[in-house]
Amino acid sequence: MTTVSSISTSARIGGVVEQFVWNREDQDFRIVYESLGQGSPVLLFPAFSTVSMRSEMSGIAKRLSSEYKVVAVDFPGFGDSGRPKADYSPALYKDFIEDFVLTTFEKKPVSVIAAGHSAPYVLWLASKYNSVFYRIVLVAPTWRGPLAVMGVNGILRNSVNQLVRLPIIGQLLYKLNTLPSFLKFMYRRHVYVDAEKLTPNFIHEKWESTQQPGGRFAPAAFVTGCLDLVKRRSDLLGLIRQVSVPIMVVISKSCPKSSRQEMEAIANLPRVESVLLEGSLGMHEEYPDVIAEEILPFLGATVSQ
Repeated sequence: MTTVSSISTSARIGGVVEQFVWNREDQDFRIVYESLGQGSPVLLFPAFSTVSMRSEMSGIAKRLSSEYKVVAVDFPGFGDSGRPKADYSPALYKDFIEDFVLTTFEKKPVSVIAAGHSAPYVLWLASKYNSVFYRIVLVAPTWRGPLAVMGVNGILRNSVNQLVRLPIIGQLLYKLNTLPSFLKFMYRRHVYVDAEKLTPNFIHEKWESTQQPGGRFAPAAFVTGCLDLVKRRSDLLGLIRQVSVPIMVVISKSCPKSSRQEMEAIANLPRVESVLLEGSLGMHEEYPDVIAEEILPFLGATVSQ
């Protein structure tokens, strides 16, 4: 595993852009991450989605950077990170998060904020290494991909994932599902609360993020549920019970009913702090200042400057 101090790519949160060159099964992945601020580190993981990118953590990063050094990451296959035609699976992301966190922070505890579908992976790592994190904040956490939430059976979901990986028909299907009009529809449906924020420039930036070479492979795995680390709510709650460090869950008021129930199940566990705030599944991007104000006291309770 090697790290490279700087590369030529745009800053997404106003910080210093770096890369982590990660090798897995003889395949190199160029992982892009960005650091902003000074002080004790806080790691930011964006939500998995078709348009997943560290820029969605920009608002939270800028607010926290006055007190902490924030590190925002693009997952393998998403954002500015490399998107090779790999087998994007829970095993790959478990290996990645373990290698990235242990290498980048030299096995020193770090606070972490995980949005959406990244939550189970953070909890898995925390259950494996009880000293890797100081504090864990889960913002609108989820654990099932969209087609799984819709009730599509596993065989069909796997078939769709393989279909999207094909050269011609897969590219066509991906193009149809990343049209600006479709992206805006999805945002209005369950990601953002305020439709006025979905400006043409906002949607265009999201669309651009989907057009990278190899862009369809990892998003297809997410949408079809092939990145679901756990298969049942009880499995997720079991992970949380194994974690010894404090956890806060931020519940979104306007998210889909089924997602709200999952978040509340986490909040009902012993030793888990919770707060209910405005927003839906994209609340970490839409309402960053409100979220930052709520989690700063929680982070400061353990992390010293």
